[in-house]
Amino acid sequence: MADDFVEPEKGMRAGAQAVAAIVVVGGVVGGLWGLGGVLPKTTQDTKPAICSASTDKTLPAKYVSPTALCTALNRADLPVLLGTPDEHAETASGSAGWMTLAGGTKIASPEADVDLRTYSVRLSASYDDIPVAQAARYVDSTSQVKKVLGHPAVLYSDRTVAISFNLGGGKASTGPGGIARSLLVSTSAKDGGDSFEISIWRQDDVPPDDEALFRIAEAVLPTVPGWTAG
Repeated sequence: MADDFVEPEKGMRAGAQAVAAIVVVGGVVGGLWGLGGVLPKTTQDTKPAICSASTDKTLPAKYVSPTALCTALNRADLPVLLGTPDEHAETASGSAGWMTLAGGTKIASPEADVDLRTYSVRLSASYDDIPVAQAARYVDSTSQVKKVLGHPAVLYSDRTVAISFNLGGGKASTGPGGIARSLLVSTSAKDGGDSFEISIWRQDDVPPDDEALFRIAEAVLPTVPGWTAG
């Protein structure tokens, strides 16, 4: 029996974080993200997920915590914002980490993920001092400069990665997956260098809905600590 499910992969950021997803077929992946993050989701529990324990203590207080990101993202109306009102959050979690830039500078990279049956959503924060207008140069060629609640933003795409595991033969194969759509948004209208990013991708190969991405951004971002209105 083979199980298809989607697991987010940590993206690489060069002024903007690229988000990928792994589609895993048939089994346990011990060496990628640990058993808890990659086992198929149960369908027995119909209650929305609550945010799992995060690693807030690894980040100084001046940065937004993974718990705060997860709380902002894992809202009751998230399925409605995604256009899948009959679904609910199946898993929700936050994680903290550090990213080392080319010059050796380390920056915080907290993030949160919420998974539903159809969609996965990620909310992350960046403190790399790169304005969104400048970051737009580093993402894909189809990126579009936008505004979200009066803040500079860039909309772009990334290709997910499909991985198939054969438990019997012990081999794995990879191939192109679906599309992730992301909005990188400055935390302030002045575009001072800090930013939030929201990414969505589907558990199938259908392109995600841009309108859903903007609905989530407009509803979620004003509730995240560090967002400056105006």
